Amino acid sequence: MSSRLNSDDQKHVEEYLLLPQHQVERRPFRPWLLLAVVVIVVIGLGFLSRLLSYLAL
Repeated sequence: MSSRLNSDDQKHVEEYLLLPQHQVERRPFRPWLLLAVVVIVVIGLGFLSRLLSYLAL
């Protein structure tokens, strides 16, 4: 894939991306963990909503 940048700008971009602060190792994405967190938050907010409605009435 060709770049739309000129060669000098492309060189600056590549140097920037090779800096140590941009070479952070990341853990693999785990969609099941994300789904579990979202479900737990939704259930928790549902229980909080029911508790507040019980206390308000």
